Amino acid sequence: MASSTPIRAPRIRDNVILAIDQGASTTRAVAFDDQGAVLARASLEQSQIYPEPGWVEQNPDDIWLDVLTVWRKALEGSGADHIAAIGLTNQRETTVVWDRRTGNPIYNAISWQDRRGADQCRDLVEKGYDSLIQVRTGLVVDSYFSASKVSWILANVDGARSLADQGHLAFGTIDSFLLWRLTGGKVHATDASNASRTMLFNIHNQRWDADLLDLFGVPLSMMPEVRDSAALFGHTDPAIYGRPIPIAGIAGDQQAALIGQGCIRRGMLRGGFGTGCFLLANTGRSPVASRRRMLATIAYRLNGEVTYALEGTLFNAGTTVQWLRDELGVIESAATTEYLARGLKTNRGVYFVPAFTGLGAPHWDPKARAAIFGLSRDTGVAELARAALESVCYQSLDLVEAMVADGMGRPQVLRVDGGMAANGWMLKFLADILGVPVERPKVTETAALGVALLAGLTIGQHSDLDSATQTWRRDRRFEPTMNPGHRRSLITGWRTVVEKVKDSG
Repeated sequence: MASSTPIRAPRIRDNVILAIDQGASTTRAVAFDDQGAVLARASLEQSQIYPEPGWVEQNPDDIWLDVLTVWRKALEGSGADHIAAIGLTNQRETTVVWDRRTGNPIYNAISWQDRRGADQCRDLVEKGYDSLIQVRTGLVVDSYFSASKVSWILANVDGARSLADQGHLAFGTIDSFLLWRLTGGKVHATDASNASRTMLFNIHNQRWDADLLDLFGVPLSMMPEVRDSAALFGHTDPAIYGRPIPIAGIAGDQQAALIGQGCIRRGMLRGGFGTGCFLLANTGRSPVASRRRMLATIAYRLNGEVTYALEGTLFNAGTTVQWLRDELGVIESAATTEYLARGLKTNRGVYFVPAFTGLGAPHWDPKARAAIFGLSRDTGVAELARAALESVCYQSLDLVEAMVADGMGRPQVLRVDGGMAANGWMLKFLADILGVPVERPKVTETAALGVALLAGLTIGQHSDLDSATQTWRRDRRFEPTMNPGHRRSLITGWRTVVEKVKDSG
């Protein structure tokens, strides 16, 4: 059910930017004023479809209807008489293919979590294409990215290949699909940050790569135009709201959150703890060629100038807690895990490796499968809950250490957001395991805030990105205090069990 939480008493406003944040598990709309203050928010849970083991899909039409619903609810709570602009942020690699003539998807959206392209990607690696792909896209060859997903649709959906060859099909990540629907089919575009997640975009020359399109069998005619992250993408169809509204900013959710966290200078680090976990370090004007299988990606592009990021990705973070709640039924809510974890003095030797859909960075092992180690007769729900939270922190350490090995330098602080950032126990354990202070912001909808700031840049609410991000405020800081010997022992235990699950599928 949609929820709407007015933050202030409604009054007439004309400076409101509406941020639409379409994520893997939730569709949100957040109304901001020109100072980045939240006026109202609304959200709906997004359902997942699991046709086969390792496959994850969503219904694009359901996503579209959810966007319209949360838009209406947030606007009602904001007290605005009109919207100055719309910013759009999205789950990134999730892939939609639709018919240009009707606007209807020809298949469900294939989620970024989906692993059906693993064999195709492994075949490309065996044929020696991994170096070419990494050099041009900054990415590791993996079915996580969009290329193998659109390739699968063209090969497996009846009539898709013929329609594509005739120029009737359009490909896009969720932002492109929503932009098409919002503009009544007038605009087929994306921004550079989302394009960089497809494994089809050359992050150096800023173009769709003809060799990679050919490698995956994707016609150039299917691809969206790539624009700056702060740009006028088009206007909404007047039938939606009664008048056209400028769509003025688009960025992938993790990159948008990097902006929302004010991490706009080289070396600043931000972590998003939601369905998955994503750590992004701003690397400035140059991409980092990772030696530790991290990802070089586009953070944002403004006025044609690219800012890059080094990224590490964990496929399962919040999903680990959801599994305890929904599949095992041993906890009532995610919030319960904090209470249970606090009740234990140690993890009692229990480790949880949540490789439900393989291991992400720095391992990139699609065959790995989840496992729990160290169970004994007196292991209970509290141990499972604590192990689930700890697993996110251990995996984050793997990412940070890979970044350091790639030459980024040890971070001075980690700024965090996402649903799991509400868990104070986990953030304190995270600080202890990383040996780095962790900061949580007052405004936790950082992806929505980031894309609202981009939209504000486009329409002139802000003069530059630096001034736009000056509104960032800290809610709480968690300092590392764990005994170094205990820390080393815990980390050794984690690394031992991770090796046991590799290539176990």
